[in-house]
Amino acid sequence: MTNPAAADPDRFILDNTILGPTALVPEIRLHLADAVLALWEMTEVELQEKGVPPPYWAFAWPGGQAIARLLLDQPELVRGRHVLDLGAGGGIGAIAAAMAGAASVRANDIDRFALAAIQLNAAANGVSVDSLGGDLLDRPPPACDIILAGDLCYERPMAGRVLTWMRAASATGKLVMLGDPGRSYAPADGLETIAEYTVPVSLDLEDREQRETTVWKVLPA
Repeated sequence: MTNPAAADPDRFILDNTILGPTALVPEIRLHLADAVLALWEMTEVELQEKGVPPPYWAFAWPGGQAIARLLLDQPELVRGRHVLDLGAGGGIGAIAAAMAGAASVRANDIDRFALAAIQLNAAANGVSVDSLGGDLLDRPPPACDIILAGDLCYERPMAGRVLTWMRAASATGKLVMLGDPGRSYAPADGLETIAEYTVPVSLDLEDREQRETTVWKVLPA
């Protein structure tokens, strides 16, 4: 397997993933990890000292799939509007927004491999998505109408920062949507259900074969 610290991100992604449909949203094809555990272990163990983040971008997490399914089924939610996908990973939510007719779509992530994956995945689906690097959570949200976030409540510190930021964004009048499959640190209140899905998942990543996943509207604090 190619060393991602030594390779350029595009080459690493193309060499170590397979382009294929996602379980809940087969209309969208992503470059996804074939050997799930091998790729995860390589980036977490062998390259930990080099600062390479775990390859979250290489998996179609259920929260992101649920958001994408919602946007393709209800394109009026984003059609003609300006969309930001926060912590986008491989960009499935951003790609769905572009396919649904959003006026513009930006996909944000702190990982340069994720930013590369977003561009490769957008091209594979024939849409245009702008990449936006860096941690946005210590600054006001960029100008947009809608914010998407899929599966970002997997760690307590991250969940707290994300929810504080998203509630502040909601208070400015933006539509803020969170896709979450019941992660431990998801909020228990301040949310309004938009849609619910049963998402097939891999046992290499989850403790079951399906995750009941909700797309929430995040309400102001």
